[in-house]
Amino acid sequence: MRFRWDWLRPVVTAPFVPTIGPVHPSVLTEDVFADTLAAAASDRFLRYDKDIRWSDAKDETVLVEDVIHQPGETLIPTLSRRGSGTVKVHVYGVRPDTLLVASELAEKLCAAQGAAKARVVRFLGPEAPQGRGTRIQLKDFRTQTCAAPTGPVRRYTEWPTPIQRDFASFAERMAADGFRFLYGRMRAGTVGAVLVAASQGKVAGAIGPMEIRPDAIGSRQLMPQYFGVLPEHRGKGLGRLLWRAAMHWGQTHGAAYQLLQTEVGGASDRLCQAEGLTSLGFTYSRPA
Repeated sequence: MRFRWDWLRPVVTAPFVPTIGPVHPSVLTEDVFADTLAAAASDRFLRYDKDIRWSDAKDETVLVEDVIHQPGETLIPTLSRRGSGTVKVHVYGVRPDTLLVASELAEKLCAAQGAAKARVVRFLGPEAPQGRGTRIQLKDFRTQTCAAPTGPVRRYTEWPTPIQRDFASFAERMAADGFRFLYGRMRAGTVGAVLVAASQGKVAGAIGPMEIRPDAIGSRQLMPQYFGVLPEHRGKGLGRLLWRAAMHWGQTHGAAYQLLQTEVGGASDRLCQAEGLTSLGFTYSRPA
């Protein structure tokens, strides 16, 4: 099949592409959606897929034969093989019964694919009232200078050996935020720079890896990072210091922009809003 852009574009309220995630508004074209269908024939990554950094094979693909595509409504189901399996139906549509159709499709495909979970993913534009879900945010490095912050933030490799050694303890405490996984990649030497904040001779927080990759049209995108501060060090400005250090790194290394997804009302969401990022819309995922 192929998408008709005159059907799909009017119902895309947020720049989010199934299996790819958020994209820059300038990248939101028929070609990007079409790429996800072409990639579904194999486990290969698209060259601009952010997950290509972490795995040899893509674990989520579009279920092409089950896509519903018509004027006013496009439903794009995907299957993730991670864990016990998840079917997601991404809803682009304005019809009154669209959510009901999406839920029924997710449940049917969940059973057919032997997956454990069925979910429906909805999208809202940036003008929508703030609610729960995830906000897509844009940091454009071309609009203003990101000054180098002052404070106890350096690259991991620039800290004295005792602080570098303490990163293992930090990573264990922050395992739920992905730092145990990141530390394993750091030790293997397969990721970019990690910025570390220290306090009293120990690691207090970190953000990274700092990596830039081209997007679907060749613009340089600063990739998403793991970002966290230990509970006892929160509320002291270290998170903002790390964030600003990361933005300074991205700008000085030639990134054009960064996209982030933040939980509405969470600490990272409040930080990004205070730092003047542009809201591009919202996603909300719920059980089918």
